[in-house]
Amino acid sequence: MGVLTAAELNFLVFRYLQESGFIHAAFTLGYEAGIHKGGIDGNAVPPGALITIVQKGLQYIELEANTEENDEEIEKDFALLEPIEIITKDVEELQQLVKKRKRERSQTDREKDRGKEKERNEEHERRPGGERERDRHDKEKEQVREKDKSEKDREHEKEKEKEKQHTERIDKIKHDEDSLAGGGPTPMDVSVTAQEISSTDVTVLEGHSSEVFACAWSPTGSLLASGSGDSTARIWTIPDGPCGSNMQSSPPGVHVLKHFKGRTNEKSKDVTTLDWNGEGTLLATGSYDGQARIWSRDGELKQTLFKHKGPIFSLKWNKKGDYLLSGSVDKTAIVWDTKTWECKQQFEFHSAPTLDVDWRNNNSFATCSTDSMIYVCKIGEQRPVKSFIGHQSEVNAIKWDPTGSFLASCSDDVTAKIWSMKQDKCVFDFKEHTKEIYTIRWSPTGPGTNNPNQQLLLASASFDSTIKLWEVEQGRLLYSLSGHRQPVYSVAFSPDGEYLASGSLDQCLHIWSVKEGRILKTYRGTGGIFEVCWNKEGSKIAACFSNNTVCVMDFRM
Repeated sequence: MGVLTAAELNFLVFRYLQESGFIHAAFTLGYEAGIHKGGIDGNAVPPGALITIVQKGLQYIELEANTEENDEEIEKDFALLEPIEIITKDVEELQQLVKKRKRERSQTDREKDRGKEKERNEEHERRPGGERERDRHDKEKEQVREKDKSEKDREHEKEKEKEKQHTERIDKIKHDEDSLAGGGPTPMDVSVTAQEISSTDVTVLEGHSSEVFACAWSPTGSLLASGSGDSTARIWTIPDGPCGSNMQSSPPGVHVLKHFKGRTNEKSKDVTTLDWNGEGTLLATGSYDGQARIWSRDGELKQTLFKHKGPIFSLKWNKKGDYLLSGSVDKTAIVWDTKTWECKQQFEFHSAPTLDVDWRNNNSFATCSTDSMIYVCKIGEQRPVKSFIGHQSEVNAIKWDPTGSFLASCSDDVTAKIWSMKQDKCVFDFKEHTKEIYTIRWSPTGPGTNNPNQQLLLASASFDSTIKLWEVEQGRLLYSLSGHRQPVYSVAFSPDGEYLASGSLDQCLHIWSVKEGRILKTYRGTGGIFEVCWNKEGSKIAACFSNNTVCVMDFRM
């Protein structure tokens, strides 16, 4: 197995600090360790690599504990694996690789042995008869020993198979008991009939030179915006016709929205969030430099909003379009008046970075933070109109339902909660995830939507690789969608509420039937997926990747 160098370890820690939002710590480490001089291609390192290595270390120990051979054999096995394989593959894949390479090694050894045997035979022919007889006797004894060893190995394999079957039966019984105890439909398995979306049916938008963190369709046209770690946002014009490399005579038009002057390597200007206004005439972008920028649909910079003292992580227009809301690492939220582009009001209630903001209506909104608090605020009020206390760790995302009646939240405390303005305690507390929940989305269904006859649902996406669909009238789990193999960063409902798109670090975009809880279509890219989104007609899906690209594909059933 290859050895991880100090420079590589420094880079992994640097990336971990960046991804976790510790910008100042990352900058200091990068400067002192000379990260930029290391010659390491950041695009080749998958997101979350340091965490993955630690997890793989634990899996290595687990594999060691479950290997019946001696220490020398274990070391030989792991010498067959490369570091990149240990980072990117799970235990089962690693075991298969080890088995395959052991077979190849055994075959090579056998060929060597046959060569030696041939030499010995030739030597025997030259020897006196007594020596040949003694060698034949020794060989027969060796064959008996080999036969005994093979029989023991077969018995051992039988025992292991029995033990495996026994464990699987127990796991199935436990799973069935859990399903019965939970009530409602059993979470469904991935459909084996999921249709693979071919890469020839996908339009790949190239031009960014770093990870693409955010993407959003214009609500009124065929424009797609993307924001990247290369300090630019881009506005792409997507043709109405079919997507795919063979279908387009010319590449989509693009406007490059530069967040820097001169040098292009200013990491402090990473574009972290973006949002179109309701008319699709203006695009707002938020950046690590603490500035919000307003752009025309043609890519012209209209305004730069200065007041935040730290990176902006969330940016939202209200429905009317007369206010823009921003949330920052500086612990505050700011409402900007879009007529004058001045700060209407700054809300300083949190004791730690503000991670997400969301409008309830045109005048009130909610904020959440790493301080585990959620505040509902109103323009003109100097104190929160409501405080929601209940999460035990940082709250990653908040979303109001389509009518503004309920607020959903998700947290590193492994729970998602639903809150009402009518009470202090949460209405529902969903605890079925086993790792941090990164994001949540309401379905565009139920009262007050274009799909009033469909029930309102909530989707939660987690680092446990699952998405869970919740029915919120009774607060029960409808489906557990378990088709991904790594953390799920983004989910998005189709405009008609019938389908759900999901994107994960496992490089897969899945499209699920909400009604059936199964995968209908899937696309495998070549990088982790940070965000997925549907166009307003529900006919195209976009996804942004860690390999610097944005992909667009058609959706038809």
